[in-house]
Amino acid sequence: MPTRRQFIKAGLIGGAALTAAGLFYSRSLKEAPGNAVPHRLTLQERSIIGAIVPAVLAGALPAAGEARSRAIAQTVDGVGVAIAGLSAAAQKELGELFALLGFAPARVLLAGLRPSWEEATPQEVAAFLEGWRFSRFALLRSAYAGLHDLVLGAWYGTPEAWERIGYPGPPEML
Repeated sequence: MPTRRQFIKAGLIGGAALTAAGLFYSRSLKEAPGNAVPHRLTLQERSIIGAIVPAVLAGALPAAGEARSRAIAQTVDGVGVAIAGLSAAAQKELGELFALLGFAPARVLLAGLRPSWEEATPQEVAAFLEGWRFSRFALLRSAYAGLHDLVLGAWYGTPEAWERIGYPGPPEML
């Protein structure tokens, strides 16, 4: 059981990390060329999603090689399309989530993930996701559900994935 002192320290450190991530996120939006459209995935968001995709889709993706890389890239693009269809408020919340996950101290504190997203193994990312999935905090469970559903929707929304699960596709309309 954490002591009161540990709880206060953790709160102060967490608050500082959130403040720093928020400043970083707001600055990155202001510095974006032409003040980029909020639903366009940044390179950082693409790397985060690219690390999450193999963890969420373990066993569903092609085993290795170019087919696997193409499937991951296609799913990342699909997540971008899905985010573009969300409300402005939901896009803003996801942007804030990605900003937090992209900020190294916040990534370590919130996700327990020390390596960068590019260096993290699917097992490390899966462990972070499981931690959020079963977290006692509703906010983390909600963030897990959002990331999970975005990836699954992007993957199973493509005809290439249908073949792997034996789905013949939507019926033809006459």
